[in-house]
Amino acid sequence: ANAPIFGVDTKGSVNVWNQCARKLVGYNTDEVMGHSLVKEFITEDYQASVQAVLDKALDGVETANFEFPLITKAGARIEVLLNATTRRNEHGKVIGVVGIGQDITARLAQEREYSKLIDNANAPIFGVDTQGRVNVWNQCAMKLVGYSLDEVMGKNLVQEFITNEYKDAVSTVLNLALQGQETANFEFPLITKHGVRIEVLLNATTRRDEQGHVIGVVGIGQDITGRIAQEREYSKLIDTANAPIFGVDTKGSVNVWNQCARKLVGYNTDEVMDKNLVEEFITTDYQASVQAVLDRALHGEETANFEFPLITKAGARIEILLNATTRRDEHGNIIGVVGIGQDITFRIAQEREYSNLINNANAPIFGVDNEGMVNVWNQCAMHLVGYSTEEVMGHRLVEEFITKDYQASVQTVLDKALDGEETANFEFPLMTKAGVRLEVLLNATTRRDEQGNIIGVVGIGQDITGRIAQEREYSKLIDSANAPIFGVDNEGKVTIWNQCAVKSVGYSSEEVMGKNLVQQFITPEHRARVQSVIDQALAGEETANFEFPLITKAGARIEVLLNATTRRDEQGSIIGVVGIGQDITGRLAQEREYTRLIDTANAPIFGVDTQGRVNVWNQCAVRLSGYPSEEVMGHSLVKEFIRMEHQEKVQGVLDQALHGEETANFDFPLMTKGKNRLEVLLNATTRRDEQGNIIGVVGIGQDITERIAQEREFSKLIDSANAPIFGVDTQ
Repeated sequence: ANAPIFGVDTKGSVNVWNQCARKLVGYNTDEVMGHSLVKEFITEDYQASVQAVLDKALDGVETANFEFPLITKAGARIEVLLNATTRRNEHGKVIGVVGIGQDITARLAQEREYSKLIDNANAPIFGVDTQGRVNVWNQCAMKLVGYSLDEVMGKNLVQEFITNEYKDAVSTVLNLALQGQETANFEFPLITKHGVRIEVLLNATTRRDEQGHVIGVVGIGQDITGRIAQEREYSKLIDTANAPIFGVDTKGSVNVWNQCARKLVGYNTDEVMDKNLVEEFITTDYQASVQAVLDRALHGEETANFEFPLITKAGARIEILLNATTRRDEHGNIIGVVGIGQDITFRIAQEREYSNLINNANAPIFGVDNEGMVNVWNQCAMHLVGYSTEEVMGHRLVEEFITKDYQASVQTVLDKALDGEETANFEFPLMTKAGVRLEVLLNATTRRDEQGNIIGVVGIGQDITGRIAQEREYSKLIDSANAPIFGVDNEGKVTIWNQCAVKSVGYSSEEVMGKNLVQQFITPEHRARVQSVIDQALAGEETANFEFPLITKAGARIEVLLNATTRRDEQGSIIGVVGIGQDITGRLAQEREYTRLIDTANAPIFGVDTQGRVNVWNQCAVRLSGYPSEEVMGHSLVKEFIRMEHQEKVQGVLDQALHGEETANFDFPLMTKGKNRLEVLLNATTRRDEQGNIIGVVGIGQDITERIAQEREFSKLIDSANAPIFGVDTQ
């Protein structure tokens, strides 16, 4: 036999020892026959229990499935499962015991490993016997429910640990498993020792012995309390989402219909649940395409941005953008489709309006897709270029409509826009259908869908053929102007340098273009002032009549009067500064000579600005009045140096001159620093700048103090003469 078999007589001495027993234990027949089985081959701790089994068999009570250990000749411990059978002679008299064994060493090792795995599993596992009493309760079950092993082992699981409302359902699951019908994914609540309700997902598995007999049920659980809470939250989020959401099962019947769907379509939950979505709520012309989207999702192929119309309960047509997502259970099995929609009715209307605006815009607008194929071509583009929509749509813009010398640069602009880098104010030529060359200024804008994915480029153009011609004419006028004109860009680099500037300064265009004007052509002591003027102009604040020196290429110093004007493009954006200059070297020399003549004149000369403050006071005025220049410059002439009774008259003369009305031979008194009264005869002359603007008054005086004294003496003599004297004028 392939099982170890031994036999003992009524004294317990071995009288049967088959080959399998010899192989298993290591003792041969001679070594065991006639020897006491229990005393010589059984370990002391099991001798009593083995002897009891043998004694019962000798009394006619047989024992099945008795486990005990045997120590082999080599000292190894083996586990044996024994059936002890009474042995009788032909008269029925008990003559001994036959034991049929089974080496269960490996099985017990497996069972211990299995028990260890169960006990250490990170899922709650319990087991019950055929009476429903707990016989397995792992550590995770203890942690989850709070009951220790001692508190549950041998107790009826259903009666003592399941809530009343679930006792019948759990009993049914266990009974089915005891009949061999296992249950997966059974949900039920458990109340922990502390009274907390937890949700458990249970797989109830039939437990069998080695003969295949049902000996109980093992339940492997999963704490799904968190998941259930998440699902409830998920359901709540779906129901309260601000997008219409629906779901269908694998048969296409509605099983999700949120509040937004109800509001949007008008059907409440009761009217749609378990109804076939496609057959009952989709228009006939779209049923096939919507069904195809659902079918693909039911095969795991999801669809994004599918557009279709829905007819509301009230009969209105709305446009829906749908994402159809495969719905799966926790095992990954497909259980339906969830559709998240977006009402794009308004957006579609806007897009139509947008297309209408593009088509009717008074600027040429074109669009290309990701492959460079034309997909937008408005009426203005048609009128401008001469090609109809039919002649360009679906054709390659660059290869078919751009001249060869510009194909590479235009393609680069489109490629950048397709990478999200937009280009403004790109100039290129277009040849019309009639062969005329047009100059176009292009803004290339990236075109995106509602998810932000790049789907092409829109180019908004401007026919600048006329403007380019004007700019060329403008450049010609600047270049040939009889005043030095220069221009700088936003970085201060020279972009304009006309012929007069070349003649005045001596540097050719090639020597200055692209160079920094201030750093390379302005003397160090004036750089800060000139840079400030340029910076102000670049900020939109223009400067007139700014004087500064320039050193020519030959090293001569010339004085320049500059008007710094902000330069702007057609959008009004500042692109630089244009400076229109005037060589005032000669004029400044004249002014210096004029100032010298005034200062050395033998007549008192003063000047005031438009506020009446002294700004000219020559040497003769200093000698005559006694006030040095430092004491009068910047002071009010009238208020500080004219006697009170004459201030009004003198102010009137100055005011008239400031309005261009000059006064000759005006008499008024001046008080010297020494408090002497001088009589002054004044010519008040308006002072103007080179543009003719009044900038003050110059008064050229004459000291007539002595003459006045003589005249008074003469009048006194005439008046007191002892002869009659009279006088007449020329009339």
